[in-house]
Amino acid sequence: MRKLIIGLTIAGLLTAPVLAQEVEEIVVTGSRISEYDATQTPHVVLRKRADNLLVETYVVCDTRDPAMRRAELKATLRSMIAAAAKDPSIELGIGEEIVGKVDETMIESLISSSSRVDTEQVTLLIKTRIGPADTLDGASQRIEDFVKKTPKSGRTEITTSSDVNLSIIQPEQYRGEVIALIAKDSLKSAAAFGDGYGVTAQGLQLPISWYQSGPLELALYIPYRMEVRPK
Repeated sequence: MRKLIIGLTIAGLLTAPVLAQEVEEIVVTGSRISEYDATQTPHVVLRKRADNLLVETYVVCDTRDPAMRRAELKATLRSMIAAAAKDPSIELGIGEEIVGKVDETMIESLISSSSRVDTEQVTLLIKTRIGPADTLDGASQRIEDFVKKTPKSGRTEITTSSDVNLSIIQPEQYRGEVIALIAKDSLKSAAAFGDGYGVTAQGLQLPISWYQSGPLELALYIPYRMEVRPK
């Protein structure tokens, strides 16, 4: 087998940043997708299903009395948290780029004023795990069903955004798989030039990147550069 010369030194590998131990769930937003430029992305990608489908959700109450309005909002939020705890397909979260968990201790801090008079609201995420047989419609329907069956207190309403996002948990865990694909493709490219050629690959120390490649699919890659050269 031809030797793949990787543009990383052993010292570079040893000084690479240590991955965080806590599990991070990253949101693949529409803006991230719109910034994707195929001309700047290597053709070697690892395709995998996203971990979760997320929908931004708004819990809004316009009861005129402030104390009652806040009480109704809190009661509805408690109902959502309790319902999610009983439904293995649903979780509640917060965050725009990294998703955090929601629990009852956070209710007070989640409430904010609305642009409408005598109205307060909470913005959070409802997410559902994406299974091997899921479709976009099927996963979205689980979130819609959850919102419909959640008890609402007083004048509280729950609405959802028309946009859906995907998320990926600990994307750096796939680094080995991506590098293995790069190595295989690089050796194949070098072989096409004959026995006297090898390759160098630069940029393998860079973080994993990704873009949405299908309704529920992501493409993970490292923005490396490969060069075929004489040995």
